[in-house]
Parts: sequence; structure tokens; C-alpha cells
Amino acid sequence: MIEPQTLLNIADNSGARKLMCIRVIGATGNHRYACIGDVIVTVIKDAIPQMPLERSEVIRVVIVRTCKEFECEDGNPKGTQVFGAFAEELRELNFTKIVSLAPEVL
Repeated sequence: MIEPQTLLNIADNSGARKLMCIRVIGATGNHRYACIGDVIVTVIKDAIPQMPLERSEVIRVVIVRTCKEFECEDGNPKGTQVFGAFAEELRELNFTKIVSLAPEVL
């Protein structure tokens, strides 16, 4: 679960290393937390030099993986490569472009 002021790691090669959530805009239900598939507004806290994204830039991101387990009843990304396994629910939430980049979908 992600809420404002949460520090996040990046799962693609967009050039950012660390992000901080500043607003949860795609939260499901009446919760103030973001889960897998939600869209949040973040600010870049650390970035790789000589990349298109810079520090203190505000961007929107999709949550693709969390430490908290995800229970279920049953865009164009900036990066061209993603790392690690992604949840199957992203396909159901119509983030097919992100899922197509993933090496493994659980």
C-alpha cells in the first residue's frame, strides 16, 4: 500500500532511481492508499545522469509491484525495458503496453 510521502523504487529503465509519492489519484474505492494498477503522481528524488528524466521532475506512474500481497476476487511508459515480475491484474486493468514489456507476469 502506497500513500503520500512513500519512497519508491523504479521497475524500468526510464532514468529515475528513486521516487516519492505526492498524490494518489487512481486509488480504488474510498481509500487513500494506492495498490497494484493505480496511478499516482510522484516526484523524482534521484536520477541517473545524462538521461531524459531529471531530479525534481513531477511524473505520473503506474504501480506494478508491492510488498503487500494483492487479493483479487477472481499508457505509454517512458522506459523501454522493465525489470522483475509483474502482477496478472495489470492485464485486466488495460495496461497491456506495460505487460508486454514485462519478462514475467504472475
